[in-house]
Amino acid sequence: MSRPQYEVADVIKLFGQRFCEECQPNEYQKRILNALLLCRTTALGGHKEKCDCCAKERISYNSCRNRHCPKCQGSKQAFWVEDLLEATLQVKHYHIVFTIPHELNHICLLDSKWFYEKLFASVWETIHQFGYNRHGVESGAVCILHTWGQNLSFHPHIHCIVPAVGESFAGNMKHIGSGGKYLYPVRQLSIVFRGKLMQKITERQERLLLPEYQSLIKKVRYKSWVVHCEPSMARPVHVIRYLGQYTHRVAITNQRIIKINDRNVTFMHKDYADGARQKPITLDGVEFLRRFCMHILPHRFVKIRRYGIYSSRARALKKSQGNPKMTINVRATETAQQRLKRLTGFDICLCPFCKQGNMRRIEELPRIRSPASIYSQAGAGQI
Repeated sequence: MSRPQYEVADVIKLFGQRFCEECQPNEYQKRILNALLLCRTTALGGHKEKCDCCAKERISYNSCRNRHCPKCQGSKQAFWVEDLLEATLQVKHYHIVFTIPHELNHICLLDSKWFYEKLFASVWETIHQFGYNRHGVESGAVCILHTWGQNLSFHPHIHCIVPAVGESFAGNMKHIGSGGKYLYPVRQLSIVFRGKLMQKITERQERLLLPEYQSLIKKVRYKSWVVHCEPSMARPVHVIRYLGQYTHRVAITNQRIIKINDRNVTFMHKDYADGARQKPITLDGVEFLRRFCMHILPHRFVKIRRYGIYSSRARALKKSQGNPKMTINVRATETAQQRLKRLTGFDICLCPFCKQGNMRRIEELPRIRSPASIYSQAGAGQI
């Protein structure tokens, strides 16, 4: 894929200083933006390579490796998909999406880490309860948090991969789902999920005593919530590869940005109200960064989690019992470059000029210890 004309880093470079002055982001958000700004630039150092066939040279700068960077997720995504496929039982899987009413976005933004933790807990408790009550089994799930809509709006929701099997009290695997299209009735899932999350929210009264929050909680308590369940897929590879497109994706990719000027940013988005047609949308540069920062996850927050029979503890137990289907292979002899080539067909060592030779590293380029930061210009200090 060719390099896009515009990048998120260009938006940060143009509007980052004004964004810091007007919106006052926290220090963690500023560190993230600065990492994205410096990604694959001279500030992070790199190395010079030379082709062993045509003798042409190129310079490759180091990446920031930040999980919010749109340039640093390709290999992580491919590796995650393969690892999950190897640790997944070869049975039908269901794709379930748990969403919340948009009114709860205000409560979420008060303390996003606390809210996301409660959201994950409510989702798994719901799936776990239905597994025990309906089939008498310990179910499992792989849950992935998303927070954005196509126009960078704030839309927290959790995607779940749920297998059509569970572990019975006797320790045997038992098929669930009754062979139907859907694992559980979505209306009942919605009611239980709403009750569990609202209980956790109302237990935290010290932050929600203001009248506007009390009226908001009362409103959403009696509102219909949406849980979306897709028909089961015959093989887990289909649903996992589908979700693999989104596991390591950030709020917006560089390819979607089509124009940047001194005031605005224009990017493409799917308008689901108009049949998911691709349409351009234009935002003020500061507003673009404000929306982007809403999707920066809390420090060290885990957005992909495994539960029940797919949890790390369960996989370790199965491994000790000699069950290889629940473990991930260790490729001690395969380098990351070799694995990436096997999974994607892209050889990062292949010469981009002659397409025959291999690029060999000939010189290390040092990292700049104190790179210039747009935030220091804004008086926010070097980060």
